[in-house]
Amino acid sequence: MIRIILLLTTLLFLPEIASAEESANLGLTGTQRGLYCVLIFIISYAFVMTEEFTHLRKSKPVILAAGIIWAHVAYLASSNGVPAEQVHKAFEHDLKEYAELFLFLLVAMTYINAMAERNVFEALRSWLVSRRFGYRKLFWITGIITFFLSSVADNLTSALLVGAVVMAVGANSPAFVALGFINLVSAANAGGAFSPFGDITTLMVWQAGKAEFFDFFHLFIPSIVNFTVPAALMHFAIPDDAPLETDEELVEMKPGALVICGLFVLTIATAVCFKQFLHLPPFMGMMVGLSFLMLYGYRLKLLYTGEGKFDVFHNVRDAEWDTLLFFFGVVFAVGGLGYIGYLELASVAMYDGLGATTANILIGILSAVVDNIPVMFAVLSMNPDMDLYQWLLVTLTAGVGGTMLSVGSAAGVALMGTSRGMYTFFSHLKWSWAIALGYAASIFTHYLINH
Repeated sequence: MIRIILLLTTLLFLPEIASAEESANLGLTGTQRGLYCVLIFIISYAFVMTEEFTHLRKSKPVILAAGIIWAHVAYLASSNGVPAEQVHKAFEHDLKEYAELFLFLLVAMTYINAMAERNVFEALRSWLVSRRFGYRKLFWITGIITFFLSSVADNLTSALLVGAVVMAVGANSPAFVALGFINLVSAANAGGAFSPFGDITTLMVWQAGKAEFFDFFHLFIPSIVNFTVPAALMHFAIPDDAPLETDEELVEMKPGALVICGLFVLTIATAVCFKQFLHLPPFMGMMVGLSFLMLYGYRLKLLYTGEGKFDVFHNVRDAEWDTLLFFFGVVFAVGGLGYIGYLELASVAMYDGLGATTANILIGILSAVVDNIPVMFAVLSMNPDMDLYQWLLVTLTAGVGGTMLSVGSAAGVALMGTSRGMYTFFSHLKWSWAIALGYAASIFTHYLINH
């Protein structure tokens, strides 16, 4: 522990390390303005972490922090004789990173919204409720559905959609809702770790070219282990009875629902083909896939009115804009700190000082407190010299590490808000030991299979 503290201290007090490669950053980590930038980012992220209590959307403080940090960067560069062209080049690099991820995520969110608008997920929910499974069966069914759903949709959407099922059947059993929601958070985070479409951090690693599309499926078994270990331990705490019967009618999907699901699968295939065979960024394939939805939406608009009417731009409007703008703030704030030189210091302290394996495991633990998006973007910006095994390891740990605390992922925070007090920070903390065992078991499984 003392060694770790000493190594992390270098982030602020060893500015000479950052000057080793002046072309990559300003090497001004020891300046007063540089330290101000770190403080500004910490303050902004404190607001992000307290969003549940302040109700201040997480995008607002990080966008402000990004602007202030880059203003300091520009001043530092000008004061030290760095040409404005170099600053613009660094800024445009961050803009390119953000634009590619923004367009990719916007298309994915639009498709998810379109499927929700066509009642795809409501139909699934009503079917599960009508089957009158026992609590223990529902615990596993909802977890497995969330695991696979989150491999194509983000963990927040997956957890909320299936969470509605848990709330509907467990309204009279707070114990089932609490354990069911912990299981959903675990399943959503684990399911997103083995697919580039399942989690923003996995997508970032794929688009950065650190692993090819099919490489991520090497994490499938470790992800299953991460989900099943805590689920198996929680199984016996689930009430061994059935929920009360409900008179809820089955929800029917709107016209074109299954076709839109098929178009989403085709869009994913198009993005993969653009990357694998044409060597173009995946977002271009996603944008082509968006055109599929737009053209089919035009056909629906001509054929149906009322319930069957469809407008693709309503689905674009309903995308998670807070998340997309939060990502903007993160990319530019972390990018600005990296251009000053702090990320190179962090890389030296963690990856050179502790070794890649230890550093990547700590990254996962850190993501239980800090959102995994800035953590992974920082790792990619550090660009440590790692092989495929290590890049897959940090993809796994950053993806599933947030499960250890309810506030460690968007899925946990959102489910706390919808649980009516039945799922809380402390009810999740009660089972953190089981989740930590799953975390350790998944890392060991990754080592056995992929090392």
